[in-house]
Amino acid sequence: MKFFQSIRGRLLIWYGLLLAAMLIGFGCTAWNLERASRLRQVDAEIQDRMSIITRALREYHPSDGPNPTAMNLRLSADDRALFSGSDGRGCYYLVWLREGKPLAQSANAPQDVPRPDHDEVSVRQRGTMREAFLFTPPVDCLLVGRSIANDLAELRKFALLLTLAGAVVLALGLAGGWWLISHALRPIGEISNAAARIANGDLSQRINTSQTESELGELATLLNSTFARLDAAFTQQARFTSDAAHELRTPLSVLLTQTQASLARERSAAEYRDALVSNQATAQRMRKLTESLLELARLDAGQEPLNRMRCDLSLIASDCAEMIRPLADARHIALAMDLAPAPCEADPDHLNQVVTNLLKNAIDYNREHGEVRLTTRRENGCVLLEVSDSGIGISPEHLPHVFERFYRADASRSNGSRGSGLGLAISKAIVEAHGGSLEARSELGQGTSFVLRLPAR
Repeated sequence: MKFFQSIRGRLLIWYGLLLAAMLIGFGCTAWNLERASRLRQVDAEIQDRMSIITRALREYHPSDGPNPTAMNLRLSADDRALFSGSDGRGCYYLVWLREGKPLAQSANAPQDVPRPDHDEVSVRQRGTMREAFLFTPPVDCLLVGRSIANDLAELRKFALLLTLAGAVVLALGLAGGWWLISHALRPIGEISNAAARIANGDLSQRINTSQTESELGELATLLNSTFARLDAAFTQQARFTSDAAHELRTPLSVLLTQTQASLARERSAAEYRDALVSNQATAQRMRKLTESLLELARLDAGQEPLNRMRCDLSLIASDCAEMIRPLADARHIALAMDLAPAPCEADPDHLNQVVTNLLKNAIDYNREHGEVRLTTRRENGCVLLEVSDSGIGISPEHLPHVFERFYRADASRSNGSRGSGLGLAISKAIVEAHGGSLEARSELGQGTSFVLRLPAR
């Protein structure tokens, strides 16, 4: 029962039915053509014999007697041999008068041969007898026929041969069809096996598509791409969970240590105040990290509300630059701006968060007395914002990972920063939620540029 429910079984059944129908159609056509060919040969032979009797009747004269027999029809010895029937295939003839009485017949003629009617066709078949007749003077009707029992037996043998040949072809066709179907459906088995291994937790499994170029091969390639994204997503999720736990464990440890130290013995009011201040700073850091994690979760789930409106990216960039300027002045970093109008439809508050984060990173990871350049412009139906710094840059092995969550580059780029490593990840998620893109370009020792691209209004 399982076989009939499988795709392989159903395809094989339909293939077998189609092949059987074609073989039956071919066999019936071949048998009918062979039968018609043999009957044409028999009819031609009968017509040839009839011409002999017709010629003999034309030569008949009343002086030959009232009853023309095989002898007085003046048939030659060779012609009489044609009607002897000694080989079982000989013809016979009968002649009827106009009054309906038999006038003459060959010695091998069957008994009780019915006289043809005038409205019958000129050829008829009675059982194993094939007969042709002709209404002609000086007699009323002339009939010539012969047995076709041997021809029918040969046709039965031919039908049996066709049946055996069809059975062999059907068996070979089913075997070949089974092989072809199994070969064509092999990727499905590989897909099932790979899916089973992935379901057991091995996300590194892939489907072999090197020998598959059909539609199933395209499906396998698509599934491999899906499995790769799932693998990357689970790997990122596992790393994200581990990093989040690590980030939260440090402030929690500090909080517990400060609390336990304060409770270990009696302390002065000033010492308790210092401990509370330290705990407050640690708690604020934990709250900030928790809020960042919640914001990322909402962005991933598409649940972060975006209040889209008509705005100008250059104005948002200008406001962010003025807000961040005190931080740049503290490190003697110059802010250079080239802000061309860049109208778009976006959430100004979220874009403000992105631009502020990019500017803060450009200042934090810059050299003393360095420069941060902020530009906006329109380009190819998009609006662009670029933040460039003159810092130490990012090494090539770290550049592809700067937008990953909790990722931090080498220590030389940290400058003592205590960031959580979520700022760029949140910025990229916000920009992608707007249908845009955020890219990073950097040369080690030359500086870093972040390019934000959004659809123009």
